[in-house]
Amino acid sequence: MSLQHTTGKVILAAAGPGDPELITAKAIRYLRQADVVLTDRLVSDDILKWYVNEAAQVIYVGKQCRKGNSTPQESINALLAKYALEGKLVVRLKGGDVSIFSNILDELITLKELGIPYEIIPGVTAALGAAAYAGMPLTAREYSTAVRFLTFYKNEVIADAYWKELAHTTDTLVFYMSADTIEGIVTNLTRHGIDASMQLAVIEQATTALQNVYTCHIHEFNTLLKGKQFVSPSLVVIGKVVDLHRQFAWLGNSNSQEEYFKAVAPMHAAILHPQKRTAHVSRA
Repeated sequence: MSLQHTTGKVILAAAGPGDPELITAKAIRYLRQADVVLTDRLVSDDILKWYVNEAAQVIYVGKQCRKGNSTPQESINALLAKYALEGKLVVRLKGGDVSIFSNILDELITLKELGIPYEIIPGVTAALGAAAYAGMPLTAREYSTAVRFLTFYKNEVIADAYWKELAHTTDTLVFYMSADTIEGIVTNLTRHGIDASMQLAVIEQATTALQNVYTCHIHEFNTLLKGKQFVSPSLVVIGKVVDLHRQFAWLGNSNSQEEYFKAVAPMHAAILHPQKRTAHVSRA
């Protein structure tokens, strides 16, 4: 039998930043049809309970920055290929949006090389969800005309000349996966003369019931927030728009350090968990 007649399909779908209602109708439709779901760590358990086909296999392939238990990308690629080539509909469910700081390119290359059909379904990326739930529009009029999405987890990622540019821009800066290296961000920006009035926010577990927002002027960071261990995932926002949080915050801090998302468990040869789910009950 030819590959054309036996190959299934892979759906690269976004789960949104945390709140299980911030997922698209199209992603839900495919989850209800899926034979296999490969899910990231930063996907709400409620999404798996409410929306996934009860007969589907749910495979946990989480990653966690700087944690040894993260699932190797090669293993994820192999699982996508394995199940699609068995003729199954596979949903690769990614936290946030599928294209922002994800390994989607590696997965696309694998699918393309093997001739496996696929679709890409976008979603609400963490920066947009965090900003909305913290009441700080990222490009609010008279506060910012642009926003930059960045990450800082290796010293060589951002060149010294670029730090200087970032220190003097009026763009809103959003750093993903950088809560553990926030001291380096602050040091580099202050070293290059960032305005003392510029504000910083760290948003823990954005859009979930466990969200916390911490703000300060960037030059006050060492006094107010240095050394604090932020719950993963946390997003760092730097810019004038942070000031809007005080005026427009509509979701209070949980003041909890409980983790909404499970830590990545040690990887086994194949972590296949047929998931028991409850039917979705409308929250309207």
